[in-house]
This record gives sequence, C-alpha cells and structure tokens, in this order.
Amino acid sequence: MTATLPPDQADAAATETGRIPRPLRPRLARLAVFLVIAVGFIWGVSGLDVSWDRLRTAPSEAWAILKLMWPPDFATVIERGAIGKVLESVYIAWIGTVIAATLSLPLAFLASNNISPTVVRLPIRQLFNVIRAVPELIVAVVLLGVVPLGAWAGALAIGLHSIGTLGKLSSEEIESAAHGPVEAVEACGGTFISRVRWGVLPQVLPQIASYWLFRFEINVRASAVLGMIGAGGIGSELIAQLRFRNFPEVGAVLIITVAAVVFIDTVSSAIRKRIIAGGSGDPSRLMALVGDLAGSGRSARA
Repeated sequence: MTATLPPDQADAAATETGRIPRPLRPRLARLAVFLVIAVGFIWGVSGLDVSWDRLRTAPSEAWAILKLMWPPDFATVIERGAIGKVLESVYIAWIGTVIAATLSLPLAFLASNNISPTVVRLPIRQLFNVIRAVPELIVAVVLLGVVPLGAWAGALAIGLHSIGTLGKLSSEEIESAAHGPVEAVEACGGTFISRVRWGVLPQVLPQIASYWLFRFEINVRASAVLGMIGAGGIGSELIAQLRFRNFPEVGAVLIITVAAVVFIDTVSSAIRKRIIAGGSGDPSRLMALVGDLAGSGRSARA
C-alpha cells in the first residue's frame, strides 16, 4: 500500500529533489507570457520615438482642433453636395462587396480541404493571403492608373481587397460543414455539383451571408478613406475642406459620415443576427429536402 503525503510535505519533497511542483507550472507559464508581452510592448513603444512631452500636450492640442470645428457648418457642406457624397461612399462599398461576394464564393469552395484536392486548394489559399496583404489604398493607387479617377476605382479596389478576407472566412465555414447531408446526396446518385449545391451550400450560406454584410460595414468606412486619394465618396469632400482649413465644414462632414456609418452598422448588424438565427435552425429541414430530392430522382428514373 502506497502512502500519500500531505500537500505541504509533497511540495517540500519535490523542492528537495529539484522538481517544480505541478501547481507552479501554469503560473510560471502565465508569467512567461506576460513578460514576453511586456517586453514586446516596451520595445514597440521605444521604436515609435514618442516623447512624453508630446503625449502630455496631445489631449490639449486635440481639444483645440475640436473647438475649431464647433459649431459645424452643415448648411455649406450640404449645399456642396455632402449628402450625395455619403451616398456615393455607400454605393462604392455596396458594389465592392457584391464583386467580392460573387468572386469569393466559388474560390472558397476551391480552397476548402473537404471539396478540392491539394493541388487546387493550396494556390487558392495563397492567393487569398496575397490579396489580404495588400491594403485597399495601394490597390486603389494602382487602379487609378488603369481606370478613370472616381468611384469606379474605389469600388474595384474594395472589391478586389475584400476577396481575400471573404474567401478565407467562407472556406473555413465550408470546411466545418457536416458531412451527413453530402453523403445523403451522394447516396441518391448526386453529382459533384449536386453535392455542393444541396449538401454543403444550405448549411453554410447563412453564415457566409452574414460575413458579406459584416464586410459591407467595413467597406463603408474604407470607402470614406479611399475618397481622400480621389477614389470617390465623402473622403474627397473631407480632404478638400481640410486643405483650406475650413474646420466648421470639416466638423459637419465628420458628423454626417459618422451618423451614416452608425446607421448602416446598426441596420446591418440586425440583419446579420436575423440571418444567423434563421439559418442555424433545424437540421431535419435539410434532411427532409434531401429526401424530397431523392424521391423525385427515383420517380424520374422510373
């Protein structure tokens, strides 16, 4: 019969033999992670070359600029067409999101390990990585030499850049799809396209659609930034007012832009929640659909 030592005696015995008690190991690991993060933060701040005097005076300087923007001159910016520029930013974001969603969905299937072979999957995944590595601003600058200056360049830049993110998220969602419906369609004699269409797509489309809407929210903000380099949208009006130091007009443009972005984000979030809640429902509905397809296929062969 083996005798068990009390906890205090066990820790003392482990210390005498040079072994670290087991409860100390998680604490040492957490301490090591904290030290790594702290050292990385200090190293990063030192590389920024930020002086403490600059940090101390930054709030007062920012407050001075905000006071110059008050009261905002809404009449002038509305007369100059700021509302139309905001809507143009929304158009740019929407068209760019539609382009990205249309191109990323088939590429996502090709990048999924449960759909495509390795020789096809790996190049598509690397393509997504390359696209995500290039910011929208760089893509827009390149496109400005190809397409005319304006909203079309911004829409193409947002659309091309969004393919990388939407493709990666969609492929991961496709890989997590249940294999049972796919086997049911295959047992009914379904082709590869039928397995994808009826076995995978109904499972993943609600979540993928929520990704599209979430990307649309991001693209609305990105379109405002792209306008500063001449790619259309409210950013062009903002940079024009900043160039001439018209701070009341700048404040009005910022308030209109923030209000539009908050409104779109609120509506889009509500739609995404509704899509996810409606799409995560009963799996028996999917199996019933597969059963109906199998019955119709048997009757057609008969």
